[in-house]
Amino acid sequence: MSERIQKLLAAAGMGSRRGIEMWLREGRIQVNGVVAGLGDRASATDTILIDGRAVVLAVPAAGPVDRQVLLYHKPIGEMTTRSDPQGRPTVFERLPPPDTGRWVVVGRLDVNTSGLLLFTNDGELAHRLMHPSFELRREYLVRVRGNPPQSALDAMLRGLNLEDGMANFDELHPAGASEGHSWFRVALHEGRNREVRRLWEAAGYEVSRLKRLAYGPFSLPEDMLPGRWQLLDPDAIATATALVPQLPPGRTSESADSID
Repeated sequence: MSERIQKLLAAAGMGSRRGIEMWLREGRIQVNGVVAGLGDRASATDTILIDGRAVVLAVPAAGPVDRQVLLYHKPIGEMTTRSDPQGRPTVFERLPPPDTGRWVVVGRLDVNTSGLLLFTNDGELAHRLMHPSFELRREYLVRVRGNPPQSALDAMLRGLNLEDGMANFDELHPAGASEGHSWFRVALHEGRNREVRRLWEAAGYEVSRLKRLAYGPFSLPEDMLPGRWQLLDPDAIATATALVPQLPPGRTSESADSID
């Protein structure tokens, strides 16, 4: 049975639907030797190429692909890409291979940000976790230069005008201070590009360190060192994913692809 190419590839763990739709627009996907476009359909028996490389979509005879979720503590200096033209290390270099499909990263982090990165071999789950309409909570540990007064903190809670509209933190709590720096735990429910850093910059403060502590129902284990990973057991996956809403009808083409 055929289905839309973006749905087929996302379910196989090749990426988010939004990302795959972009590949279709760019002409990077071929089906049976023909460049595919938005709205085209395919099945697991078709010959599908992405950037000239064959995609294997065989379905195990035993039934559906087992869902896996991996937590990774990203260190500063690693790229959230599969390869980097400048030869910088990437987060994928440390990960074990999934049992089936391939890892899809959920909610990217820029090279200077550390902390929790989620990976799953379930493209549909990745799409749900990144869908902007669900507004999943993200929590961060932030270090800024200086000692912001309460008025600046209140302004970030009320909302500041960024180039892409108003934004605010849902929570903002002091978390200590060191010479010339202050630490805060912040939370917000959006996934706009570099939103945490831009909010602090709009308040007049430079972020000197940023670490993501939680994404939706998933949290970074306190004892997990940078560069280490942890596969969740099926019960933990079921408990956490039950808290992630299902995609509403007609909203399957929208997904967030920002970098924190």
